[in-house]
Amino acid sequence: MTTTNVLVLCAFAFYIIVMIVIGAVYSKGTKNNEDYFLGGRNLGAWTAALSAEASDMSGWLLMGLPGAIYLTGSGNIWIAVGLFVGTVLNWIFVSSKLRRYTIVSGNSLTIPSFFENRFKSNGVLKIVSAIIITVFFAVYTASAFSSGAKLFATLFGTDANYQQVYIIGLIIAAAVILIYTFLGGFKAVCTTDLIQGLLMIIAILSVPIIAYAVLTYDNSFSSALAAKGITDAGSFVNPFTSGDQPISANEIISGLAWGLGYFGMPHILVRFMAIKSESEIKKSRKVAIIWVGLAFVASFLIGLIGRAYLSAQLDETTSETVFIRMIQQTFANNGVLIFIGGIFLCGILAAIMSTADSQLLVTASAISEDIYKGAVNKKASEKSALLVGRIAVVVIAIIAFFVAIDPNSSIMGLVSDAWAGFGAAFGPVVLLALFWKRSNWAGALAGMISGALTVIIWDYIPMISTSDGLVTIGNSTGLYSLAVGFPVALVLMIVVSLCTKKPDSKIVEEFESIKTVEA
Repeated sequence: MTTTNVLVLCAFAFYIIVMIVIGAVYSKGTKNNEDYFLGGRNLGAWTAALSAEASDMSGWLLMGLPGAIYLTGSGNIWIAVGLFVGTVLNWIFVSSKLRRYTIVSGNSLTIPSFFENRFKSNGVLKIVSAIIITVFFAVYTASAFSSGAKLFATLFGTDANYQQVYIIGLIIAAAVILIYTFLGGFKAVCTTDLIQGLLMIIAILSVPIIAYAVLTYDNSFSSALAAKGITDAGSFVNPFTSGDQPISANEIISGLAWGLGYFGMPHILVRFMAIKSESEIKKSRKVAIIWVGLAFVASFLIGLIGRAYLSAQLDETTSETVFIRMIQQTFANNGVLIFIGGIFLCGILAAIMSTADSQLLVTASAISEDIYKGAVNKKASEKSALLVGRIAVVVIAIIAFFVAIDPNSSIMGLVSDAWAGFGAAFGPVVLLALFWKRSNWAGALAGMISGALTVIIWDYIPMISTSDGLVTIGNSTGLYSLAVGFPVALVLMIVVSLCTKKPDSKIVEEFESIKTVEA
């Protein structure tokens, strides 16, 4: 093993040990499901903000999006634009009201519990939404595990042993995330997310700035791009082109549609529920919006600058490693620089871990609180429910491991599928639950199922005949499934609610009370 690899491994080992110690510390204060899954609703402003955004961004921010920008240029920026707008709207319109409503409505600890308590469906919504969470988070968690495995394989593997190192990296990433999530629960996850959010933003801002300074010291950026095969620099940085072709309306709509997903992301929404006061939410909102704005700009610049900066050119299978290779190339001259580069590489590890731990925890809460206590054993003790939750963390991690076991799996593709599933299934239900008192459980169920099924049919079931055989509707049209699934679910929820029985007076009174409650 080279000296460079040893120094990078030392940086990784230090970082990983700190994360596990945090999990062990918080395990002592975890006594029941509210502690394990919601941290006793006691998150401070900075912890809530950075935990929400760090758990949101994942390896997608530092690997998936820069890789897409690297390959085809600025046309992929529309995804970032959509996500930024979605983040802002979610914090402004959903955060405070959701926190209030989940407290008033039966002290709901999970999103499925909130749906059940809000609409009073006799357990139907709780079970259906818990199943949806389990299915889509298995895929989403797999994307984080795959990111971790690609990080290790890129750093420590060769062309000859890439697949073997990928599997080793997958095992290490899954094991570390599993240990501190299993031990400490929500507070451990949020505390590590705070650290990881700070590390991510330092790494993602520093590297493209340093790379650009080095690149343009005695050369222009356009000349550097030309040297790497980009003869039309203006086209490459133009957000209305993709590669050398004008970007289509479908691509812009699909990119902006990513923002709709925020309203249905359980691992983000649960942070709103856990903030300790309304005043803390106002502080968190500012921190989160600034953080995510900086992060998206930096992620975009990594892909753009990386195309001109890297000595070795990347292809479609390696483009998602652009940030890793920029760090390796920048911090390579001596031991101190290599160790600093190792710390920056921990920023990628931070992005991966901060998302996977949150997803595992939300899935475990759905299984423990909503399926086990909600349907299997309604008289279950807190101790047994907590044990089931911890077992669920292990089981989902194992499933995600096998989903991610293919080293050729696309991080962007896995995230895209899961994001669309949650956004379409839960987004309209959350919004109408908070803002429309006429909505009822039948409408919520119709919206939830139609949203999830639309995404599954759109993305996974080949039914369009082409010269190459049957393809999915998504592949045929190029339109992101969330852009279709969200409006389908929204319309069906409204129509079915209007065509079925009105909510009873108690539900309406509870809805009206939220307007005056200060939680």
